[in-house]
Amino acid sequence: MRVIVDRLAKTYRDRRGHAVSALDDVTFTAAPEEFLAILGPSGCGKSTLLGAIAGLLPASSGGIFFEGARRPGQPLTATVFQEFALFPWRTARANVELGLEELGLPVAERRARARRYIDQMGLGGFEDRYPHQLSGGMRQRVGIARALAVDPAVLLMDEPFSALDAQTRTLMMEELLTIWERARTTIVYVTHNIQEAVFMADRVLVLSRRPGRVLASVPVVLPRPRTDTMLGDPAFVATADRIWTLIRSQAEAALVEGKA
Repeated sequence: MRVIVDRLAKTYRDRRGHAVSALDDVTFTAAPEEFLAILGPSGCGKSTLLGAIAGLLPASSGGIFFEGARRPGQPLTATVFQEFALFPWRTARANVELGLEELGLPVAERRARARRYIDQMGLGGFEDRYPHQLSGGMRQRVGIARALAVDPAVLLMDEPFSALDAQTRTLMMEELLTIWERARTTIVYVTHNIQEAVFMADRVLVLSRRPGRVLASVPVVLPRPRTDTMLGDPAFVATADRIWTLIRSQAEAALVEGKA
């Protein structure tokens, strides 16, 4: 599925009623099967952009279009949030089945599909546990399994691993890449972590400070499958340094404006 964002702008009102421009003239395309990361300084509108693609936030102007055939009943998008966003009164399995219930799938098919993704995410044996009985990493695995279970045309991820410790985050990134390399779903992945973006993505879209505009599209020229041994690869370091230079210049400019 191809995602086309065309001259997207988003303006909202703050608590005092003042107009605040979050995004302005954002244009890019996520190619079919592409893993696209979106990165930028704090407050640049990354999550707002993802919410607009998901249809959760209306655009002030511009448009978002999807190109490519879908199977009947296949959802256009599914979202994995930074917060685990699980229903505390539902077990892990029931949380994974939630989207399948909304699609109206028969019970047997729901159970079989949920079981497949529970196993893929390493949750076997924990399917009857409630969220409060699971670790942070396991709760996020449930969230990812829930999103993948509906087989979306586009998977949207909003800083899904930011609340996890470094070791768990690395393992989760590797697990997600393994699943993506098998399914090849188009992924749009928001993160504030440069190394994470370079490790995961085919391409990194860098946004400017608010209002967010596309500052650069940086290809990641690293072979797949990705492994943590690549973190010291000269190509990895050079790509991360290039992105940091772009983001740092934006942060410094914002700091100067704030002192003016």
